[in-house]
Parts: sequence; structure tokens; C-alpha cells
Amino acid sequence: MKKIIVFVPKSHIEQVKEALFKAGAGRIGNYDKCCFETVGMGQFRPLKGSQAFIGKVGELEKVEEVKLELVCENNLIQGALSEMIEAHPYEIPAYEVYSLDDC
Repeated sequence: MKKIIVFVPKSHIEQVKEALFKAGAGRIGNYDKCCFETVGMGQFRPLKGSQAFIGKVGELEKVEEVKLELVCENNLIQGALSEMIEAHPYEIPAYEVYSLDDC
């Protein structure tokens, strides 16, 4: 089992969640569409050559984002990540993947 954490602007959270759910992420036993969301502030500065969804080259940008956390079966992780990246508005989404111990 893997855990996916991704940071998404509030405007696109439902779109990214649905892409992950459609790929099979967020299933726990007899439940689906399971996730946890935390609202926070993200920041970045687009550099020359970037194609930023939000912000201007060389200027610090702060965006209210949602930290989305959900589990995913090992055999579904590559497809889930592909769908997540496709649905995410950022040129390069910030995300993490962890392996979970079987307990």
C-alpha cells in the first residue's frame, strides 16, 4: 500500500480528487473516495522558462492550497500518479509517495 500526498490549488481540488479516485486511489476496505484534506498556504517563484499556471516570472507567489492525502494499492500507483499529474493545473505538481507497512 502507498500513500499519496499532493498539494493542489483550491480551485482544482475536486478535479484532482476525482482523477485519483477514478484511477483506484482512496479505497480502504469496503470504502472508496477516502482522503484527508488540509488547507494551507503554498509559495513559489516562477523562473525564466517556466509556464506557471499562477504567478509571474521572477515574482514570489503565495497561493491557498489543499494538502490532499490518500492511499493507493501498489499495483495502481503508476496509473493514479499519471491521472493526478494530468488533472493537476501546475506545470510540475508537488507530490510525495510513501510506502506503508502492512500491519
